[in-house]
Amino acid sequence: MHNLAGGDRLGSFSRVTFFDEFSRLPLAVLLRSATSASSASVRSSLASGVGSLSDFAALLSPAAGALLPELARRSQALTRQRFGRVIRLFAPLYLSNECINNCRYCGFSRDNPILRVTLSVADVVREARALGEQGFRNLLLVAGEHPRFVSNGYLAECIRALHAEVPSLSLEVGPMEAADYAPLVAAGAEGLVVYQETYDPIVYEAMHTAGPKRDFAWRMGTPERAYAAGFRRLGIGALYGLAAWRREALCVAAHAAYLLRHCWKAQVTISVPRLRPCAGEFQPLTSMSDRELVQLVCAFRLFLPDVGLVLSTREPAPLRDGLIPLGITLMSAGSHTEPGGYTGAGHDQTHLTQRGRIVPRAKGASEWAGTPDALTKATGQFEIADTRSAAEVSALIARLGYEPVWKDWDPALSSAFPAAQAESSQAAA
Repeated sequence: MHNLAGGDRLGSFSRVTFFDEFSRLPLAVLLRSATSASSASVRSSLASGVGSLSDFAALLSPAAGALLPELARRSQALTRQRFGRVIRLFAPLYLSNECINNCRYCGFSRDNPILRVTLSVADVVREARALGEQGFRNLLLVAGEHPRFVSNGYLAECIRALHAEVPSLSLEVGPMEAADYAPLVAAGAEGLVVYQETYDPIVYEAMHTAGPKRDFAWRMGTPERAYAAGFRRLGIGALYGLAAWRREALCVAAHAAYLLRHCWKAQVTISVPRLRPCAGEFQPLTSMSDRELVQLVCAFRLFLPDVGLVLSTREPAPLRDGLIPLGITLMSAGSHTEPGGYTGAGHDQTHLTQRGRIVPRAKGASEWAGTPDALTKATGQFEIADTRSAAEVSALIARLGYEPVWKDWDPALSSAFPAAQAESSQAAA
């Protein structure tokens, strides 16, 4: 049986989980405010400092959308006050696109007929060094969920191989027990990112038809287990396009507020990804306009002033550029969503799978399974929209009057707190 609380932690670690709190959220009441709050209610929430989830709900309303310039002005001022004029840059490094889950919206879904590969540790180092040459010192290691290919031992090897050269390593991999996360923290990983995908249990069940990811509550408890294991950065988010965006935003905000209270030694970030085209050609079930995305970013900032807000290359360049001054603090750049995307590493080891089984390749059978001039390239998770290089994004950030930050943490800092590290490791065991 999964341990939703994620194991023991410090004496102050609560046995009550966010899943317990989620079950008690007054979502019907909050949604009424998010869809029908008046302009007067929105102004009242702004005047009060947006201190409650009810205030946040009002900022999601159409009435608040009509006041977007005011929200944007306040969000910009608050972001500069708390974070200064800096944008942290990171890059995703895909280790594997093998996966045992069937997720209808994901390019890596088990049943999709795509080219798959798991990079060797040497190839992972090769990819990381290529990113290092571009300036990156903050990497997000991403992999599908497949115990055979992406084991704890493999992940720990990758982290140890990169730790000396990459100051900041975060993971976006299949959920684990706290005890299984602990060796990854010990190897040098400092951040864990996990999207709930959708906080609507009915939609979640429909989207996840096979594999361990079907367990809604287990996934929801992942950040708490990661914290128990010693991760110092926790990233969450919903994938917009699966359920009504205002409902998702309310749940994400409640989740982040819970983590700030109960996992207070960790930094919390929120990502705001919208669905992009991928293998399987899944079409979004709901829509969120660009203007609504801007409104959401401002609302998150005003409700959660110290939370990092993450924007990926899923969004087009003009929109990303416009969001930089309004609340975003962390951006990816020059991204590839396939293993070996930066150097071609592993392309000679790819294999075609269908319904989880390796099958002979059929040339040109699908644009996602390879084209005649790229028969060995592993399939990406989704199409990116901002195709600019890291250097171009960095230059744009500077032109906007912000400082692009490639590195804001060094593992040497951890040695100043050996007692805290030991305490964390013991608590997760």
